[in-house]
Amino acid sequence: MPNYANPVMPLYRGRFAPSPTGPLHFGSLVSALASYLDAKKNHGSWVIRLEDVDGTRCKTEFAEQIVTTLHSYQLFSDENIRIQSQHSDIYEHYLSLLKQHGHVFPCNCTRQSLAQNDGNHPLECNSSIKKPHSWRLKASSTVYQCQDRIQDTLIFTDDLKNSPVLKRKDGFFSYQLAVVVDDHLQNITHLVRGADLIETTAQQLHLYHLFGWTPPSICHIPLITNRIGDKISKQNHAKPIENSHLPTLLRALHYLKIDLNAPTTIAEALSQSVEAWDPDKLKALKDLPLEEQDLYFI
Repeated sequence: MPNYANPVMPLYRGRFAPSPTGPLHFGSLVSALASYLDAKKNHGSWVIRLEDVDGTRCKTEFAEQIVTTLHSYQLFSDENIRIQSQHSDIYEHYLSLLKQHGHVFPCNCTRQSLAQNDGNHPLECNSSIKKPHSWRLKASSTVYQCQDRIQDTLIFTDDLKNSPVLKRKDGFFSYQLAVVVDDHLQNITHLVRGADLIETTAQQLHLYHLFGWTPPSICHIPLITNRIGDKISKQNHAKPIENSHLPTLLRALHYLKIDLNAPTTIAEALSQSVEAWDPDKLKALKDLPLEEQDLYFI
């Protein structure tokens, strides 16, 4: 049995946890910078974690490319990089705890059957455990809220009516379970991430509640979009960024409302940016119409 004991929690521990389904793109660089700057501004630790639990989409070569790109921008993890695919036994342990307390149920439902409910699975089903099945978290009527430093108070009233998959039929664990377990075991105290992940927050808070753990402080930066409003992502065919490219770094910092006085190196730009980092500038930004946010990827 693995040792699940936790070390003493420091005042601030942040992380950047990309999924290696492709090379690092511009939107991910902005998210990495935001989490890094927030950690360093608060004299905390910053770690990198590779969230590669999806064995059908994540590739080793993408993981290597992502780390190489982060290092080229002087973004180094303060400790060894955690690789999720190496810790399936830990996720199985915590899934078994949820089983023991009746918080999950087996599911053989197909996409066709779920399509009748817009793809959601709000209730338990009569699936047989003898057939290939996923494990789903039971839906809940619990209302959660968190105080987001950028988005203000977030209240989740309908976000737990669906029953998300925690372990898939093919044996791979889901992001939702792995991210909560890893953030807890790595003693992550603060999350700074993209606003597209707001929709996952309620389910993660629910898992924290079921395990009896204290969730980290969470804030969400505004998304980087193209001119038609689509976020910059791998799904939208975002292009890989060039390594060690100071203009790219300065552009990414511009989206975080940091405009520097002509730094000549990446190290100099990062040093100045730690001092200049102010999430309150992004807080003011979130309420502007999209066309006024200046968050277009140009």
